[in-house]
Amino acid sequence: MLWNFPNCIGALDGKHVQIQPPPNSGSLYYNYKQFNSVVLLALVDAEYRFLYVDVGSYGRISDGGVFTSCSLSTALESNALHVPNDCKLPGSSTMTPFVVVADDAFPLKNYIMKPFGSKNLSHSHKIYNYRLSRARRVVENAFGILSSRFRVFGKAIPLSPEKVQDIVMAACCLHNFLLRDSSSSAHYMPDDDPDPSSDLQSVGKQAGNRASSGALLVRDAFCSYFTSDVGAVSWQGQSIN
Repeated sequence: MLWNFPNCIGALDGKHVQIQPPPNSGSLYYNYKQFNSVVLLALVDAEYRFLYVDVGSYGRISDGGVFTSCSLSTALESNALHVPNDCKLPGSSTMTPFVVVADDAFPLKNYIMKPFGSKNLSHSHKIYNYRLSRARRVVENAFGILSSRFRVFGKAIPLSPEKVQDIVMAACCLHNFLLRDSSSSAHYMPDDDPDPSSDLQSVGKQAGNRASSGALLVRDAFCSYFTSDVGAVSWQGQSIN
């Protein structure tokens, strides 16, 4: 509830970590932004801590493609993480599952909420997108903190992809350790300021993420709740104007 998105267990996103490609690797690591990289996929909690990290996928692969093939996707799909059962949204009788928030690069699932498309949005859809974006910003902020602390991310890392994976994992572990001191991230905790700058570049969208009817109903339930008397926050109307 820290970021006003109830029943949310984390925010998901991916970033490119720039590398110098290994010999004879061809276009495997060459991404759509025209540099070589491996993908860092992360699930982050409300206080900017990394809950799950997957690093090492080829740069040419999208966020959604990396997610589909990672162990987190399998665990969420099979509920191997033992996420609690559906429960009521605060102050209402509306039941929803616990969800991860993500951007449009990811598939809409019962357990992954993403924005409505940008065309012909109703007022309630704009409110939902704002509330989701505000909750999802924690993962962008986490990447911003990570890249500002560890300047190795500021240019192509001149090591093999395997060693880059080790460096990134170590940086994520140190990031979590340093966050034990709450003052160390205080300057990254605005309510509605733009996302912090980062040396890590966003990963592209995967095509063809068709949602199930169940996932659409879950998103509609959150949308209705965010515009209800019990689910609205006082500033949301002004924030979408």
